[in-house]
Amino acid sequence: MESEFIALNKTGEEAEWLWNFLEDIPYWPKPMAPVCIHCDSQAVIGRAGCMMYNGKSRYIRRRHNTIRELLSNGIITCDYVKSKDNVSDTLIKGLSREGVIRTSKGMGLSPRTSQHDAAAAPSQHRNSPEPGQRWVRVFRLGLQA
Repeated sequence: MESEFIALNKTGEEAEWLWNFLEDIPYWPKPMAPVCIHCDSQAVIGRAGCMMYNGKSRYIRRRHNTIRELLSNGIITCDYVKSKDNVSDTLIKGLSREGVIRTSKGMGLSPRTSQHDAAAAPSQHRNSPEPGQRWVRVFRLGLQA
């Protein structure tokens, strides 16, 4: 939970910077909506709004205060997202084909050409790599400009 809380703190600091940047733009519409941060840990979301400290959480007190302040000022909101619906999982976990396709679409990525669909089927591709390697390659091609 500590690493997720630290990640939430860093994300909140970046959101605050973005908020201040947009606030300085004269023609940007105001008031601005809070930055919505999706988190797949209910414990972190619960701890973010909690005022209580104990021996286990005292070393992250500064980070906790920062997050609580950003939440109370309306700069950020924390929403729970199920782990299976978390689009950032593609970057850190090995997923099935369906998981890679779903999260890639959630990020707005798509294959560059239709040849990737043909390469995905092992029966249609002679030198087919292992299943995990094939989908990593398709995903990396989707990220290229």
